[in-house]
Amino acid sequence: MATSNPINETFLQCLSSNSDPSIPISKLVYSPNNSSYLAIYNSSIQNLRFLSSDTPKPQFIITPSDASHVKAAVICSRVHGLQIRVRSGGHDYEGLSYVSKIPFIIIDVSNLRAISINISDNSAWVQAGATIGEVYYRIAEKSRIHGFPAGLCLTLGVGGHFSGGGYGTLMRKYGLAADNIIDAVLVDVNGRILNRESMGEDLFWAIRGGGGASFGVILSWKIRLVPVPPTVTVFRLVRTLEEGAIDLVHRWQEIASNLHEDLFVRVILGFDKNKTMNPLFISLFLGGADKLLPLMNESFPELGLERKDCMEMSWIESMLYFGGQENKSLEVLLDRNIQDRRIYKAKSDYVKEPIPKSVLESVLMKSFYEVEQPVMILSPYGGRMSEIAESEIPFPHRKGNLYKIQYLVYWKESGTEASIQHIGWMRRLYSYMTPYVSKSPREAYLSYRDLDLGRNNIGNTSYEQASVWGLKYFKNNFERLVQVKTKVDPNNFFRDEQSIPATT
Repeated sequence: MATSNPINETFLQCLSSNSDPSIPISKLVYSPNNSSYLAIYNSSIQNLRFLSSDTPKPQFIITPSDASHVKAAVICSRVHGLQIRVRSGGHDYEGLSYVSKIPFIIIDVSNLRAISINISDNSAWVQAGATIGEVYYRIAEKSRIHGFPAGLCLTLGVGGHFSGGGYGTLMRKYGLAADNIIDAVLVDVNGRILNRESMGEDLFWAIRGGGGASFGVILSWKIRLVPVPPTVTVFRLVRTLEEGAIDLVHRWQEIASNLHEDLFVRVILGFDKNKTMNPLFISLFLGGADKLLPLMNESFPELGLERKDCMEMSWIESMLYFGGQENKSLEVLLDRNIQDRRIYKAKSDYVKEPIPKSVLESVLMKSFYEVEQPVMILSPYGGRMSEIAESEIPFPHRKGNLYKIQYLVYWKESGTEASIQHIGWMRRLYSYMTPYVSKSPREAYLSYRDLDLGRNNIGNTSYEQASVWGLKYFKNNFERLVQVKTKVDPNNFFRDEQSIPATT
């Protein structure tokens, strides 16, 4: 690390004296005058909205290769009055894992990515810097009849993904990633390295869906692997408006959450390359096409699924299929840079009653045509998601939800004017949808971070102020999260614009 600033020198000395001397930390610390600093900073910024010269940058980036490096970073940041942002995959929708308005450091855990699979007891230890693609690959190395219920974006870092909930095509069968975590290791505010036993059940509860960054630095997770059949079936069906696509989407709302738990059918609303609105129905079924077809003909005959529409494959191949890497080798799962990085804004909603057909028509035939690249992704709930209690983990969105909406708008132009235009459009759409989605609170998914919902003060924030956004993400679990936070981090060291507040 190149440095001449006295503060830099004392910080580096602090890091060295608090970490394992046999694994020197000095070569893993980068300040702005280091030639590699910007490349490392930019390496996993997934939302290019935050890749600009005026975005506040960290005073240091630390890329730990050992738990003692993380311990030292926490201790020394407290001593030197620096905020910590922890980055695993860089997918935070509002950039909170790498942007702060007050002096801060980034702990980039991408070097901590070891994965140990134990098929004999259906478990795995996964370090926080691993991507979900890497996790899937390592599972498939050992077994083609084991899987894990996590995300479809293959470059998601598991540190943040699992701590926010984490869902994918297996959620109706097995719940969320966070529902299938059985142990964890983190560094707490005092620099202690704790596992489930030593951190206690309250903190272990909080980090599984409550966002790990409010409570410490996640080092690793122990996950429960789940059984998958040797053969699964996928299909991808486009239906045009002339073919009654809006009627099909409306019908999908009524049946998707009641389908057999082995069947996941999501809807993607957006334009094709010809700027034509043709809804896409995309599905995973845990079994062969011979079982899927009668199931669909009974439950959703209107879609008109035929044998020629179905593709049979292994579960691991289906992860490539859903991750946009169809027909590629499994090794692509190890590529941390396969996802295109774009400029975007996102929001989320939960739907408890079918949205009227007239509203769908207005959104798809009018609102969507006001911008270039709007998307709505409708993911069905029901199945296992309805069986798990709202308070089992902090993630509360369970029984009673038909599906979740993810709203996205992408744009190509950089600069403030384009951002104002597209974010304004997103806010108007979100406002228009108010009568048709969940209420009191209007629920939202933590991992689809949205600072429009509310934000904390730079210093401490009251329970009342934070509850404006906290109740949307966590419902009644927010109060318990605040209690855990107040117990384990009473001075609110681990904080950001939407961290759980500590109360006195």
